[in-house]
Amino acid sequence: MAADQRNPKRARLRRARAPHPPRLPWLSTGLRRAAVLAAVALIGGWLGLLVAGGSPARVGPMDTRMSLHPDLAGGSRVDIAPLGALELDTHRAPLRLDVDVRRLNPDAARAIAKDPARLAGLQDEVVTGVEHGMLRLGLRAAVAVAAGSCAVGLVVYRRPGRALTAAATSLGLLGATFGGAALSWNPKSVLEPHFTGLLAGAPQVVGNARSIVSDFDVYRRELAKLVTNVTRLYDTATTLPAYNPDPGTVRVLHVSDIHLNPAAWDLIRSVVADYKIDVIVDTGDLMDHGSAAENAFTDDIPSLGAPYVYVRGNHDSAGSQQAVARQKHAIVLDEGRTVTVAGLRIAGWGDPQFTPDRSVQVGGEEAEVAMGQAFAAKITATRPPPDIAAVHEPTAAQQLDGLVPLVLAGHTHVRATRMLDHGTRLFIQGSTGGSGLRALESNPPSPVELSVLFFDRSSHRLQAWDDITLGGLGRTTAKIDRHLAAEPGEAGAPSTPTATPAPSRTADR
Repeated sequence: MAADQRNPKRARLRRARAPHPPRLPWLSTGLRRAAVLAAVALIGGWLGLLVAGGSPARVGPMDTRMSLHPDLAGGSRVDIAPLGALELDTHRAPLRLDVDVRRLNPDAARAIAKDPARLAGLQDEVVTGVEHGMLRLGLRAAVAVAAGSCAVGLVVYRRPGRALTAAATSLGLLGATFGGAALSWNPKSVLEPHFTGLLAGAPQVVGNARSIVSDFDVYRRELAKLVTNVTRLYDTATTLPAYNPDPGTVRVLHVSDIHLNPAAWDLIRSVVADYKIDVIVDTGDLMDHGSAAENAFTDDIPSLGAPYVYVRGNHDSAGSQQAVARQKHAIVLDEGRTVTVAGLRIAGWGDPQFTPDRSVQVGGEEAEVAMGQAFAAKITATRPPPDIAAVHEPTAAQQLDGLVPLVLAGHTHVRATRMLDHGTRLFIQGSTGGSGLRALESNPPSPVELSVLFFDRSSHRLQAWDDITLGGLGRTTAKIDRHLAAEPGEAGAPSTPTATPAPSRTADR
């Protein structure tokens, strides 16, 4: 060390020969700086939206607050306290629009609901309010993200120039997000909302099937109709709002796999009353073991408030079927029998297997295929053909592809719907009984599921359906999903069949 101090040249030579840590190329440094800048812009923009990204807006008779929130799934959410919320798949961009209904002028709402002339003018008023609100929200969001990014940039860089660069970057990202939202904008999303909250209020908020199909052809009318129905709902909030039936629709309630759950009867009665159901179709497994002691469970059928069409499931014995047949307003379908109820032709065939009987060797999937083929032959010989076919097992249902427009099934305890190869829509219902006693075995508990199907009274074609889902054992949640039916080849119809859970006899559902 002393020698090096006396000879600086030797010291420089020693340092030159010493190994140096590898230096990253300038490109890596640039990437690091860009990543930090992007992080500052994103975090600052998010904080800005969180603190100052909301904007008040007057939409018709309602005072609302619109706000933007980062969300990879995008979409929009309309909170209508205390009734619940509507979630709409309006766009595919990492930014969600929230609309909170803060206050409704009761006098204005009452006047609008009672005066048809004012209802007609409400559309333009609503659209104008939404447009002005969105414009103010966009400007406010731009200021909020720029201010937030600039503030975070000052903290990180401690240089005003870098902070302004972060603000500009944040504005650019916001503009790109707005552009993505505009390109992916889906005005038909109002037709298929996801509703959470009061069960009885959801259909009134969404509107009836006929008005949705015929009136909501453009977004302006869709939005105005939605706000109008919310206004009417507020006007009747002192009582449970009932579904407003459309005389041009036939309403079918599809239930399945009740499995001796007595709570299902109360739920069915409520939905029948609220939706003004014309006919109930049960696709089997009403019982659990098919024993004679269980037959008393069918005594509630006459009080449900609508004709009860039933096909036997693999947990229903011949005695179970006879017990249902003895009940008033009950119609048992088996071996391809076709009946006309509420103007719809419904055919059905009970499950060929009774799995709780361990002394009998079950036929498995082959038995279901054979039954489905026999049912297909029966339908082919039936004129006019049925509008709906009901079976228990989805494997049997697939044998009817191309012969009927719609097949209802159950068994899997998992709700699913898909279009089969030859144009038949297959509806698989979940468990309306929440899997019965099996709910104690699952965590989280199995949900309680049933669906309301809307048919055109003249053409007998499916127009739309509401999937109703309640939380399972010990849960208090409720939601309704509205779907529109699309014919094969139309927008919204699946181009290929979607995956359907495979039936499992070994699970002995």
